[in-house]
Amino acid sequence: MNRKLMSIAMIGGLFAIAAAPVAASGEAVFNKTCKMCHLPGLAGAPKLGDKADWAARGEKGIDALVQRAIKGFKGTRGMMPPKGGNPSLSDADVRAAVQYMLDSAK
Repeated sequence: MNRKLMSIAMIGGLFAIAAAPVAASGEAVFNKTCKMCHLPGLAGAPKLGDKADWAARGEKGIDALVQRAIKGFKGTRGMMPPKGGNPSLSDADVRAAVQYMLDSAK
């Protein structure tokens, strides 16, 4: 490959990397979307920082919690709308928020 084509290919690759979606921080996602329910415990939402609320959920593992948060969940104690009611969140954003909430209860 000649130098000009190689340079163009490298620049294109850098733009692709720069344009790739980056997950927001878990705290930022929480503050934007999750806190409306997870601060007061609305609809059975486990409260941020509440060890008892998060203990059993944490035992399920983060992958199960993330899937419930992405797809939505309805249980006997409450419900979780898909992506917390914010369809613009990426799966990575949801994972970051779930991790943030799990970490807050340690």
